[in-house]
Amino acid sequence: FRDGPAPCWTAGRVGSIYTIGSEVRMAQTPPGVGSGPLVSQYADDPEMSELVGFFVEELPARLEALRSAWTGGQTTLLARLAHQLKGAGSGYGFPQIGEAAARVEAALAGISASSPPDLAAVNKQLRDLVDLCTRASANR
Repeated sequence: FRDGPAPCWTAGRVGSIYTIGSEVRMAQTPPGVGSGPLVSQYADDPEMSELVGFFVEELPARLEALRSAWTGGQTTLLARLAHQLKGAGSGYGFPQIGEAAARVEAALAGISASSPPDLAAVNKQLRDLVDLCTRASANR
């Protein structure tokens, strides 16, 4: 993983980080990939709004865990974290996050010692997931 692309988790900025030796380069995501806040389906539900707020507040920590697993080459952990986010995203009214996390999980599904991951596919799915998570909002 160290010489391949990795999603960028910089606040307000989604792209790919490319590591070439000790040099790190940033490639911007094309305009229009992410647009505006992603609001929970439960934003107007008084019984769910506080829980949705807690979920949105914890997303940066979840993204950091995903980033750490990705940059550390821990595909089993990355798949488990994506699986957890798949259920949580959908459960808190963000089906787009759940679906994007499912795509990350699927991109990692066939990996074994004899079958290295398709870094480009995993990177694209992670970028999409990061974009959605950074746009998530508990409020309208």
